[in-house]
Amino acid sequence: MSKSKFTTVGRKFLMAFSGFFLMFFLLQHLTINLLSVINVNAFNEVSYFMGNNPVVQFALQPILIFAVFFHFLMGFVLETKNRGARSIKYAYNRPSENSTWVSRNMIYSGLVVLAFLGLHFYDFWIPEITEKYIDGDSQIGKDFHHHLVEKFADPVRVILYVVSFVLLALHLLHGFQSSFQSVGVSKGKNNIKKFGNIFAIAVPAGYVFIAIFHYLQH
Repeated sequence: MSKSKFTTVGRKFLMAFSGFFLMFFLLQHLTINLLSVINVNAFNEVSYFMGNNPVVQFALQPILIFAVFFHFLMGFVLETKNRGARSIKYAYNRPSENSTWVSRNMIYSGLVVLAFLGLHFYDFWIPEITEKYIDGDSQIGKDFHHHLVEKFADPVRVILYVVSFVLLALHLLHGFQSSFQSVGVSKGKNNIKKFGNIFAIAVPAGYVFIAIFHYLQH
């Protein structure tokens, strides 16, 4: 295996592992946020615990932020190299016939999801960090449900969230199966694809449900 090919495989491997971590976070984050619909007190208690637990704040949170940007950076590098390699072959191959629209546009769906994360941080993470570490108060952490519901009073914001999660679903439809392929899992491809499709639809749909549910409460 040439050095260039080995480097590409290594990047795909690392990107897959960062993807696994982010998919686990999506599921865990969805579970917590569903409490905002089911049990307000439980949601506030869990949110306060997560927001004031030093392991979460100073270990897991930095890892999460790093994983997000690392995953996007690896995706951008791989996409750039792939486009360069494919440009010579376009006269002989028809990409639209050999790959799906989703797989060919992962970088764009990823960019939208990254932009959405910026909005999400602006809505929830930055106000919490500002209150705790700059103002010396943590009222958001004590009643995070109120803060969450207020954010979803704006229909424009809700639409942005819904569109972002639709694109996240498209990203996951290819990314889930691709991650397993990148780490060398070859057995049970059909089962992985089926589970990946369920995950890619159910998890974003859960977030969409939460956003619309809280909007309708106003």
